[in-house]
Amino acid sequence: MPNFDAFCLACPRLASHLNRIRDQYPSYYARPVPPFGDREARLLIVGLAPGMHGANRSGRPFTGDYAGILLYQTLHKFGFANKPESVAVNDGLQLINCRITNAVKCLPPGNKPVAKEINTCNAYLQTELQELAPGSVILALGGIAHKSVVKALGLKQSDYTFGHNHYHGLQNDLHFMDSYHCSRYNTQTKRLTKTMFEDVFQKVQTLLTETREY
Repeated sequence: MPNFDAFCLACPRLASHLNRIRDQYPSYYARPVPPFGDREARLLIVGLAPGMHGANRSGRPFTGDYAGILLYQTLHKFGFANKPESVAVNDGLQLINCRITNAVKCLPPGNKPVAKEINTCNAYLQTELQELAPGSVILALGGIAHKSVVKALGLKQSDYTFGHNHYHGLQNDLHFMDSYHCSRYNTQTKRLTKTMFEDVFQKVQTLLTETREY
């Protein structure tokens, strides 16, 4: 399976969109956004796609946008990050036993990737999942991320239904968890509260603690 390619042009619509963004915002990263964090991490968090003025600007997942506020505060609280906020790639933030990626590595128009783009980018996610050590936890943020993980693992979608704070045991010694996405909409409408999000990470932390070392 392919490794992440910062110069990937496999999706013409996304490549054209990023070209326009670079013209409009010359200081923006505006390329496929790489995963961030410890390559040996036993927690892999999978988001949807870079945000226009967040990861697409900064070049790091959930960095500089609203969705990253709750995520990094929570990661810090549970010992997965050395700082509670992520504002720029040079801010000194480090993840601890944690890695963050996206189901779609490029900013899609209107923040909505089409099915073909999700499927094309899934090859990179497959590689990332194959690199996980036994006993690792995969945390999908939102329904699209959930479905992308299921596809990348070669599983049947009908056997794995998305639900907030749902746990899915996998046969390959991996743990699979779901959460609502920590987007501005979800947090401001209280579909996802701080307590709800922390409950997910409490379960994640328990899984990592209780899983025997391989």
